Amino acid sequence: MPLREISHPAIATDLRYAKPDNFTGRTIYDHAVAYLHVDAFAALVRAAELAQAQGLRLLVLDAYRPAAAQWRLWEALPDPRFVADPRIGSMHTRGVAVDLTLCDASGQPLDMGTAFDEMTEQSFHGAADIAPQAQRNRSVLLGLMTLAGWTHHPFEWWHYNLPDPTRYPPLSDGAEGAFLMD
Repeated sequence: MPLREISHPAIATDLRYAKPDNFTGRTIYDHAVAYLHVDAFAALVRAAELAQAQGLRLLVLDAYRPAAAQWRLWEALPDPRFVADPRIGSMHTRGVAVDLTLCDASGQPLDMGTAFDEMTEQSFHGAADIAPQAQRNRSVLLGLMTLAGWTHHPFEWWHYNLPDPTRYPPLSDGAEGAFLMD
């Protein structure tokens, strides 16, 4: 299976769907282990090393997502601007998308203007009605991720995926072991 657990000294993880503190209000994943396709993992490490050179760290909030979890998210918010229709497939279910933010050297997340998974227009990459420092922080994240080979989602400052994600097939549930809540 082409999945790899995300583990690197310059990358922290806090999988938000492994606890109820997310936009659904429910726990979606059985445990908090983040996985990515090996190609995406390599690109994430490049981004982490670029961030580390600037005294920053990456904090991964979501990565590979089983199809059953994608359905749960779609049921909670069937808005294709923010949640991919599971009938079409998600970049997350292919293992080539990551949701993340930047942290300072001490691990404190930087201000990005909105919370992760805040489904509003203020979360759009081009939002101008957020504080100037948050705009700069989003620009730094965008620059790091772009240099490392990622593309961004226009409606979510936290979402990045590998280019041409449909060249990667959706992965079957269970590829990563026990991952979903019953």
